[in-house]
Amino acid sequence: MPIVAHSPLPTFQQLAADGEDVLSVDLAEHADIRELHVGLLNMMPDAALHVTEQQFIRLVGHANRIVQIYVHPFTVPGLARSAEAQAHIDRYYTPFAQLREEGLDALIVSGANVSNPRLEEEAFWTPLQEVISWASDNVTSVLCSCLATHALLQHTHGIHRRRLQTKRWGVFLHRSIRPAHPLLRGINTRFDVPHSRWNEITSSQVERAGLEVLIESTEGDFHLGVSGDGIRMVYLQGHPEYDAVSLLKEYKREVTRYAAGELTTIPPLPQHYFTPDAARRAHEHVDAVLTAREAGGPLPDFPEAELARGLDNTWADTAKAVFANWLGLVYRLTDVRRGVPFMDGVDPDDPLGRRS
Repeated sequence: MPIVAHSPLPTFQQLAADGEDVLSVDLAEHADIRELHVGLLNMMPDAALHVTEQQFIRLVGHANRIVQIYVHPFTVPGLARSAEAQAHIDRYYTPFAQLREEGLDALIVSGANVSNPRLEEEAFWTPLQEVISWASDNVTSVLCSCLATHALLQHTHGIHRRRLQTKRWGVFLHRSIRPAHPLLRGINTRFDVPHSRWNEITSSQVERAGLEVLIESTEGDFHLGVSGDGIRMVYLQGHPEYDAVSLLKEYKREVTRYAAGELTTIPPLPQHYFTPDAARRAHEHVDAVLTAREAGGPLPDFPEAELARGLDNTWADTAKAVFANWLGLVYRLTDVRRGVPFMDGVDPDDPLGRRS
């Protein structure tokens, strides 16, 4: 699926420079290919605003259907922003009021950072509910990531997330438990998914609410679930959109905070992420930080480039397949909305377009 660079958003230019399939508006308008318009509600803090754009737009663009994707980033009011980040939003993001007027085929909702003990106390809570209330009646499917999954499962189903004793942080082995579901067509039955969270919603909580669990970790963690109709709401607890270096950058941030005295305990390594040699090098760096602090000397630089050389991405192919399946279902359902019939043998009353 080629992404259409329909605005001057720098992410489009960066993805094109990275070799991704990005079309200009002129080329798109002269191609005999249908469009899909996907909203990206980006609630991430300033430091992750741009990379979140790139991660989700890249995943959408890798979907292998013959269709042009217009991705429309937007955000909600109330989130603390620097002047630079707000200027980026003002220049490149689409106001929600405009998207309501023009319409969307699908919606992706990113995670967010929280600072309150209860999600309903967060600044994004009320405007997020406004977006979802509109989307539930006007958008074919909504895909929620991590914190958005926690917030919307609480709001719509009364499911409250639970605090973990330790951070669930690293790359974990998962399995598809409903391999016949259309969202999981063609994916491996076992694969990795990154996680980074202090709270969890369990598969049992999801199932008691009448939702369907499609993917769990091999240790039983909930990762992917869907609403009863199988497509209207898609809930992700992990981070399949992450780049290979995403957890490394999180680890660097935590070690830097520890070196500065903002944290009192040494940050653990993300689980199942570093090679043995990289883990050894990370421990050596922390030891050098401790030695420098005790001696009152300058702190060593974090060996980011050295550690990055030993990282593997073991989740991207599965993530691309799931997103391709998701957009394929959206495409078929929006065809029905536009009056285009399903292929022969497919039950038109089935929201997933399965064969009768």
